[in-house]
Amino acid sequence: MRVEEFCDPVTVRILLYILREGQSNITRISRELEIHHRVVKRHMDKLKAMGVVDERTYKRMRVYVANLKDSRVAALKDLLEELAGLLQLFPEVRG
Repeated sequence: MRVEEFCDPVTVRILLYILREGQSNITRISRELEIHHRVVKRHMDKLKAMGVVDERTYKRMRVYVANLKDSRVAALKDLLEELAGLLQLFPEVRG
């Protein structure tokens, strides 16, 4: 897992959503974040390949779960939560 892999703001938005919710499917992520289904799928595939999320299948539905057993992912979650908290202190920085 390299920092460069998280430079895409869409990847970061999706990752923040998964870390906050714990798990979700592509349809729900797409609807909640208003990102096209195919784009979400592409980013989830990337996060899965990096080991950040695990994929579980229930009948025909795929659910993605944050891989918090990986200490790097747990540390990333803590970092992103800390950054989100800091952004609350500086509303002019938020987009």
